[in-house]
This record gives sequence, C-alpha cells and structure tokens, in this order.
Amino acid sequence: MKNPFAPVSLAERPYMWILTPSAFDATVAPQGMHTVSILGGHVPYSLKDGPWDDAAHERLFDIVMAQIERYAPGFRNEVLHRQVLAPPDIELMFRLPGGHVHHGELSLDQVFFRRPIAHYADYRTPIRGLYQCSASTHPGGGVTGVPGHNAASVIIADMK
Repeated sequence: MKNPFAPVSLAERPYMWILTPSAFDATVAPQGMHTVSILGGHVPYSLKDGPWDDAAHERLFDIVMAQIERYAPGFRNEVLHRQVLAPPDIELMFRLPGGHVHHGELSLDQVFFRRPIAHYADYRTPIRGLYQCSASTHPGGGVTGVPGHNAASVIIADMK
C-alpha cells in the first residue's frame, strides 16, 4: 500500500471545492462582502522540497489563486484576509489524522461501495450492533450529516 504521508510536490492544478457561506448567511461577512472557503484536494501532508513553512503556504496560496483566476480574473485582488491551512495544520487544529477532512482520499479505491474499505461500506461492522458513520464512510467528509442519516437508515432496517 502506498504511504499517504510520503513527501510529494504540490500539484500545479489541484481540484478545489469553493464554498461561499455568506451567499446564504449574511451574518458571516461584513455588509457587501463575502466569506469564501476553498478546500483543495490532494494537497500533500509532506512536501518533497521542504517543510510546510511560510514559503510553502504562500506557494500553495499562489497555486490556488492561479487556478481560480483562470475562471475569475482579478479574484486575488479581492482577497482581504486569508488563512492557508496545510494538512499538518488541519491535523493539529482539528485532531484529524493526516489532516484530511474526508478521513482519507476520495480516490477510486475509496468511494461508494469501497468506503471505508471493500465489504464494509454498508455502515455495519463485523461486531453485531456496532455501526459506523463518519467522514470515512460513504459519501465522505464535510458537515452534511449524510453518513449519519445513511447509518441510521441501516440501523432502523436491522431493528425490524
């Protein structure tokens, strides 16, 4: 199995989830402004060319801005404040092992009927009456509540 903590280089064109909660809740940003959260996939825990220092965080920000500006020119100029968190930062702040909000990559070997692993994607465990639901189960991380809803449905069905 490949080591998920092995040092790798930053992707020049990472994929991203861009969320703007202030579009639905005006209380999270000053009048006429927005709060934007950008989550990037496949940002490595360890960098091949050095530690996650200030320069590496700045390099990640530059890469993300370059990607966004392909579709929204001038976006960088509108950023008033930023907080760039790499996987080690997320691990430290939120106690998420490996700093991954999905408890692992959402790669082809870790999705749908293989999440968290093959043969255990139905929210059941080998221990009767013990169920699993978290960001490591289908459909993955984020604060959606879907893994809990799905697990509850399985539990209710098993109780009948």
